[in-house]
Amino acid sequence: MACAASTSGSSFKLRGAGFPRSTFCNGLGSSVAFSASQSWNGLSSCHKIFQSNDNLFWQAPLRKSLKSNRFEVLSSLANDKATSGERITVLVIGSGGREHSLCYALKHSPSCDAIFCAPGNAGISQSGDATCLPDLNVSDSSAVAEFCRKWGVGIVVVGPEAPLVKGLVNDLSKEGILAFGPSAEAAALEGSKDFMKRLCVKYGIPTAKYKTFTDPTSAKSYIKTQPTPIVIKADGLAAGKGVIIAETHQDAFAAIDLMLVDNSFGSAGSRVVIEEFLEGEEASFFALVDGEVALPMESAQDHKRVGDGDTGPNTGGMGAYSPAPVLTGDLQSLVMERIIQPTVKGMAAEGCKFVGVLYAGLMIEKKSGLPKLIEYNVRFGDPECQVLMMRLESDLAQVLLAACKGELNRVSLTWSSESSMVVVLASEGYPGPYKKNTIIRNLEEAETVSPTVKIFHAGTGLNENGNFISLGGRVLGVSAKGKDIEEARSRVYDAVEAIDWPEGFYRTDIGWRALKLKQGV
Repeated sequence: MACAASTSGSSFKLRGAGFPRSTFCNGLGSSVAFSASQSWNGLSSCHKIFQSNDNLFWQAPLRKSLKSNRFEVLSSLANDKATSGERITVLVIGSGGREHSLCYALKHSPSCDAIFCAPGNAGISQSGDATCLPDLNVSDSSAVAEFCRKWGVGIVVVGPEAPLVKGLVNDLSKEGILAFGPSAEAAALEGSKDFMKRLCVKYGIPTAKYKTFTDPTSAKSYIKTQPTPIVIKADGLAAGKGVIIAETHQDAFAAIDLMLVDNSFGSAGSRVVIEEFLEGEEASFFALVDGEVALPMESAQDHKRVGDGDTGPNTGGMGAYSPAPVLTGDLQSLVMERIIQPTVKGMAAEGCKFVGVLYAGLMIEKKSGLPKLIEYNVRFGDPECQVLMMRLESDLAQVLLAACKGELNRVSLTWSSESSMVVVLASEGYPGPYKKNTIIRNLEEAETVSPTVKIFHAGTGLNENGNFISLGGRVLGVSAKGKDIEEARSRVYDAVEAIDWPEGFYRTDIGWRALKLKQGV
């Protein structure tokens, strides 16, 4: 690793505790060496900070600065060398629950030396799952590249879709830095629903029939000829809020006005895709892709609607579980054959090979029992990523490296046989206006309900008293594993009930479809 210990007097501040492996900070570890006077937040007692790959490391007791509430490294250089073998430093881009779960899985990867997360959040930092970098501007590709060179980052894992669409992977690749995720051209699979639909038509991928419009009058004329319900989608990225299921023609007209007349979604809504409504059961299918080879991951299913019984408006996701019983082995093979593989081959034929995660939002049609593609995301889903990372037993760092290097044909994935579930706690009012900065208590107590419980932070901060506070709509993802879906669900909801957050809410029926299917109802 090239992020050698500096002997200069410069100071680089890292906020948060989260150095994996080596012995320090209440069982956490580190592979990062710091020069004297450098400091970061959130650590308690400390013994050793290791540097890997034949570089020196610091023997660094810490003291707490009463003024800055930081722990400062006291300079003392040791001549020892790290005893571990060749390992890799990872930078995760993003700040939500998905990124927290990726950091969590990477922390458990034997080949992962250190994990940074930019910008990260307070929960990721406090949990010790990564070192957060709130001051690193992830919109500035040159700043990200400079950080990677300085700290010997071996791979960048891009969580959210926006940096992918903007070309972060393109820019890092030009600098010779490996990045897991598609190029901007390939990210159009998510960045433009019209692009995805045209690809489906060209390569025979089953999907709902559709038409694309930029003119509101033409769009409304088409809607009049179609049955309801009908689906109206903003073509571009709209933070998970650009899909409206219109129950009536009037609702559909209002959705068209919202996007094409009122410009409520900005440029994302300047073009709309109007789709037939598919009736059936939704499921999520994930595959890792190296440009040519697609490696299926385990199945998962999320709950998009905000209210129990799948009522209310769509959200980014209020919970998920894995595996998804609706996706049988036969159906998964069919998805690979008819949807994933044709997409990978089609993208290569179009001159923009796809590298990264293909997240297929599927509808298992009620009338045929066959899968159709609703949409593609070009990154791990949130909250599906949380339940997948809870079950993954393979070395995630090595798997992602293989994808970047076009070597997935040499990789197999190992999964826990247990089931996993996540329940999202959101701010009251979400997905509409909600109050921020409300205090959340008893998170540590909640994680002691069961050894398999893990709380992933999506939108938390710390106030001046050190209390966790809410900063977003979806704030926490309470997760757990169990021998089956019933046990995982019981553990999750026991943990949820232990959390003291009057201003938050959650769905009480996550997993109901799986339970219904299992009971044969």
